[in-house]
Amino acid sequence: MATISPLLLPLALLALLAASSAAVAQLEIGFYSKTCPQVEEIVREEMVKIIAAAPSLAGPLLRLHFHDCFVNGCDASVLLESTEGNVAEKDAKPNKSLRGFGSVERVKAKLEAACPGVVSCADVLTLMSRDAVVLAKGPNWPVALGRRDGKASSATEASHELPPAYGDIPLLVKIFASKGLNLKDLVVLSGAHTLGTAHCPSYADRLYNATGTDVDPSLDSEYADKLRLKCKSLDDQSMLSEMDPGSYKTFDSSYYGHVAKRRGLFRSDAALLTDDTTRDYVQRVATGKFDAEFFKDFSESMIKMGNVGVLTGAEGEIRKKCHVLN
Repeated sequence: MATISPLLLPLALLALLAASSAAVAQLEIGFYSKTCPQVEEIVREEMVKIIAAAPSLAGPLLRLHFHDCFVNGCDASVLLESTEGNVAEKDAKPNKSLRGFGSVERVKAKLEAACPGVVSCADVLTLMSRDAVVLAKGPNWPVALGRRDGKASSATEASHELPPAYGDIPLLVKIFASKGLNLKDLVVLSGAHTLGTAHCPSYADRLYNATGTDVDPSLDSEYADKLRLKCKSLDDQSMLSEMDPGSYKTFDSSYYGHVAKRRGLFRSDAALLTDDTTRDYVQRVATGKFDAEFFKDFSESMIKMGNVGVLTGAEGEIRKKCHVLN
């Protein structure tokens, strides 16, 4: 497509374009090609060191990106610290177990040294989540850049907008649809549970009811017995369980094999078997014969999620440090 010189545009049209940052500066591949051409190389280099030292961080870094994008879009607001007058997203109950903040600051510091005030924390987090997947032997995908950092962060909004671990299909579909994501994105992005661990309280209600006895009937009984050995009560904060047992540091399709056998850790995992479309996808990928298809689907859904509610142009800011506003 030919580029129109600004000199040929009427001043009124230029003013209109300037007033609409979304029209002026959408996300694009190579956004920093002139201002910070080594951005992806710098991020990847640091991520190689981070994951080599702590392979278990791949899941938490991917989760950070998810939890950011589902609350006010992918604007790095999940990274902001609470202040005297505001409780930020990271201090919301669903975010209390988030990890990897120090790694984000580490990568951001490298970029600030190379290209001061240029690359947003939102773009850093998006690139880091992609690289976390790649370094865990998962798929690679192109990341369009140009996100800006948000100036607001609310624990209340995080509590309302994040997909809960107890969610059933109607609730999860509603939340995903509010972000422009569909039923296929839901079942595909659930595959992110192939990486990482979870604290006992996020699934303990499947093991114990108010009297401390009944097990969720949608959970395989043998698996439930194993979980109860680790998770002793509804409020046991001490133990972690692998979301994809035996493979929680590697991005693969084995998560779907566990879900198909009724061994998904969360109610939201089990819910995937209650809908025809999501159940068919789970059972298909669980065979282990469609890894390439799952990797392609995951890449496409991650690109969609990474575009949710982004700030561009003159919106927001470019933070110097990701945990505080400029």
